[in-house]
Amino acid sequence: MSLFEQMAGMSGNLGENMGAYQEIFSWCQQEGGISGLLEKFRQSGLSGIVDSWVSSGNNLPISSEQIASILGSPVIAGLATKLGIDAQSASGLIAEYLPKIVDGLSPNGHLDENNDLVSTGLSMLKGKLFG
Repeated sequence: MSLFEQMAGMSGNLGENMGAYQEIFSWCQQEGGISGLLEKFRQSGLSGIVDSWVSSGNNLPISSEQIASILGSPVIAGLATKLGIDAQSASGLIAEYLPKIVDGLSPNGHLDENNDLVSTGLSMLKGKLFG
């Protein structure tokens, strides 16, 4: 099962949730893209965790508390507002799905720096809807 199939299954009908997925992908881009987010984690001493997501091995977990600490309350609150959920739930979603997103975008053990997450993610999701 692909990453985007997993995301689609997490909350039901893909078509009804397209806006939420678009918000998440847009939010990632606003935070400097996947590379920018990963750099924040590396600067906070979590290089080993981040590198596990990019590598072809198993992904090490990250906690919602670590997410909140590294990204900060305003960033988490902004995403939470866009999604219509509380900040703790937003941190939990990021902790659950960011490793999977990074893993999905780095199948060969490296992250494509030119990858446009919004375009790539939405194209994959639309393929599930219409293809």
